[in-house]
Amino acid sequence: MRTEQEMFDLILGVARQDERVRVVAMNGSRANPNAPRDAFQDYDIVFAVTDVASFLANDAWLEVFGRRVIMQKPDAMELFPAEGRNRFAYLMQFEDGNRIDLTLLPLEELEQYLKEDSIIRVLLDKDGRVPALAASSDKDYWIKRPTPGMFDDCCNEFWWLSTYVAKGLARNELPYAIANLDYMRKQLMTMLSWQVGLEKGFIFSIGKQFKYLQQHVSDVYWQRLCDTWNAGSPEDCGRALEVMLALFREVSKDVAKRFGYAYPDYDAKVSSYLGMLPWQFLK
Repeated sequence: MRTEQEMFDLILGVARQDERVRVVAMNGSRANPNAPRDAFQDYDIVFAVTDVASFLANDAWLEVFGRRVIMQKPDAMELFPAEGRNRFAYLMQFEDGNRIDLTLLPLEELEQYLKEDSIIRVLLDKDGRVPALAASSDKDYWIKRPTPGMFDDCCNEFWWLSTYVAKGLARNELPYAIANLDYMRKQLMTMLSWQVGLEKGFIFSIGKQFKYLQQHVSDVYWQRLCDTWNAGSPEDCGRALEVMLALFREVSKDVAKRFGYAYPDYDAKVSSYLGMLPWQFLK
């Protein structure tokens, strides 16, 4: 596996030799001083260029980065069409284990790009275009203190989705039930993150898709959360739903009490409704 220094030398070497590339920046975990370091971190690289279209004629110019296992071009996909934008990304997984996510950015959008993220490290600036930036920080990704409305919305979404899961189980539509259980879990993890913020301060990030959450919750809570992923049969999905309802109820009541927010009546009303649905796993 190529070392970090070898990868940076390669990326910057390509940029220096191409007159179209004027600025090279990096974001993501490698630019985040608080992110744990390991060999699996991507190189999230941005080339600010004078002419994006000239790169798109063919992919031969990418061969210099190494032998690829697979590449994805999100901005050129038909099944998952990207919303109209002028940037173009290449996500490249290499045989040696390294990965580069390289985005071509029109030079005229550089100023806007620099305002979009607090985690930015400028690696090369050929023309002195980039003003002095604050040190790269993950502050944009810190746990957000919820307003009363945000708290209520989270509760509303969670309990609303629970009716979909129960309905899916009652109809023996397991894929539908599991999909909505997954949506519910996101609200549960959001609520857990607010509880973490109350306990430790809203001054750090728990990572993309809650990947650092385990480090901040009790072993008991973590195990209960993990139990909600055991949903491969109608019986297991029903049990996972029950675990999720109980855990969300416990955590959201605690968060409401500590913030001084009203605990909404969605719980009582929806729980009563769920108890009337014709499926055998819900008590």
